[in-house]
Amino acid sequence: MIGSGLGLGLRLLNRRFGSETGFQIRIILSVYDLPLSDFYCTPSIISNLSFSCFSSVASPAKSSDSNPFIVDYLVEAFGLSKTQALAASKLRMGMKDSKKPESVVHFLRQLGFSEAHVRGAVRVSPQILFSKIEKTLKPKLKLFQEIGLTGSDLGRFISKNAGLLTVSLDRRLIPCMEVLKKMFTIYGGHRSLILVLQRCKWVLTSDPEARLLPNISLLESHGIVGSQLSALFRRQPTLFLMRESALRDQLRRVVEMGVSADSRMFVHALHTISCMSPETLRGKFELFQGFGFSEEECMTMFEKMPVLFRCSEVKLKFGIEFFMNVIGFEKMVLVQRPMCLMYSIEKRVIPRYRVIEILKSKRLLKKVPIFLHVVELPEKKFVDRFISRFKDDLEELLVAYKGAVLDSSEEDEST
Repeated sequence: MIGSGLGLGLRLLNRRFGSETGFQIRIILSVYDLPLSDFYCTPSIISNLSFSCFSSVASPAKSSDSNPFIVDYLVEAFGLSKTQALAASKLRMGMKDSKKPESVVHFLRQLGFSEAHVRGAVRVSPQILFSKIEKTLKPKLKLFQEIGLTGSDLGRFISKNAGLLTVSLDRRLIPCMEVLKKMFTIYGGHRSLILVLQRCKWVLTSDPEARLLPNISLLESHGIVGSQLSALFRRQPTLFLMRESALRDQLRRVVEMGVSADSRMFVHALHTISCMSPETLRGKFELFQGFGFSEEECMTMFEKMPVLFRCSEVKLKFGIEFFMNVIGFEKMVLVQRPMCLMYSIEKRVIPRYRVIEILKSKRLLKKVPIFLHVVELPEKKFVDRFISRFKDDLEELLVAYKGAVLDSSEEDEST
């Protein structure tokens, strides 16, 4: 998976080079014209490049191999470390003044970048200071402006993702952006596209023909299309950057969990499976089994509500104990209605339980409701039915309900 690849890669580089690995990775990949997404997804890329190559590129430059003027300029004007400045200056040995980088800074300021945005962008990717404005920076930034990133919003985004300005415009940025625009034009719009880029900028750095398009086709072949596809992209963009074989393995795991591709839960099951290792999922099953649930019952719950298994073990344990030990639910109720465990116990379940207990103690209910139905009621209906109409006891009921005055537009709360 992408996360494991990144972790392994960073551990190896940390072991070899120390604390400047983030900058060194960018330098190495730019020298060898390698997309960073491939580094993320394929830890073996490290073994394909000799450590002598890493040393020559990423090790701190000797003073004879650097430009002292540029080093001092980068350190004093932008707060780069000496190691970063030395490495960046190696590629600018002949530069004797700061006219070029200052023109870039001026250009960025004209676009609405603050001083903090400019400094942040340079720290992330010093090489942008030496880029050609008209040929390189302007057309790349225009791509982001076209999807609604302008002014300070653009500055904020680039200050964290300046490495995108060093990616090939024609081979990477434009083809990838076209794929994303097509996906989000109908479902989600530019706002959703921006959220995806903020979460996973590397979606713009790999060859779309190699990863993005094949993975989209594979997901569509499993019934994940339209709004489901775009929603999955927003929630788990790294799925779309996996090797196709790795994505097939994730899909296989979903099917093995008993979720049919025809089920509307299939996409949610895939999201859940991709978020955790088999060992972590097994741990969630074992937690339920500790309360007497069988393997088959756990599988049924996963099939009905796969998102439940993304909850923390603390939340799951608290919910199971409250519903079974305090309220007295049989475990089969939770098997059939696992959504109950998704609700906030502190903010939803316990307050409603207190209200019902008060009404029962005062004999104000003609018929005691099934608590499962009470929990599932939208907020407005619960308040109207069990609080507002009891005028004489309104204050006590509201106190029991934590004094919350609920807006009628609020719907089910699941966190």
